[in-house]
Amino acid sequence: MIIFNLKTKNCMQHLLLKTTFDSFSLIEGEITTYNTFHVDGYLHKRFFEDAPAKEYSSWGDLREFCFQIIRGKRTPLNFRFILSLPRNDFEEFLHQHEVSSFRPSDIQGLYLNFKYDGTNLKCVTGTSLSLFTMDKTLEDTWDHFAREFFLKQEIDFE
Repeated sequence: MIIFNLKTKNCMQHLLLKTTFDSFSLIEGEITTYNTFHVDGYLHKRFFEDAPAKEYSSWGDLREFCFQIIRGKRTPLNFRFILSLPRNDFEEFLHQHEVSSFRPSDIQGLYLNFKYDGTNLKCVTGTSLSLFTMDKTLEDTWDHFAREFFLKQEIDFE
């Protein structure tokens, strides 16, 4: 787990106006403006005629909705978004980063937790496994990936 102190304006552009995070799954989000809006990213399969294979909506599917709530003359009081690498990308992630000590089925989530408190925007990385292990290889690899991703996307952080 690492904490990125993000430059708010720069990151908000990537989060709400650009497609930077669109492929990530939105696990959940909460935005507080004049009301508190809660978004559960879990897809209800019964709603669809042809249910998608994925478990959660992508950030790209809900980005515009969240932007409509946030935009305006006043900044939100706070918000938080929990994004995860989509489950169907776990195998490729492990293979690409040569992490052989875990299987995709061992992973519950590879998270980017964005939190804005009205002044500061932070992103905390996180991993969740379906098994107990002292092996930090996956966590270290995810942290490194997040840092490189932010650098590559030119998302300013300290």
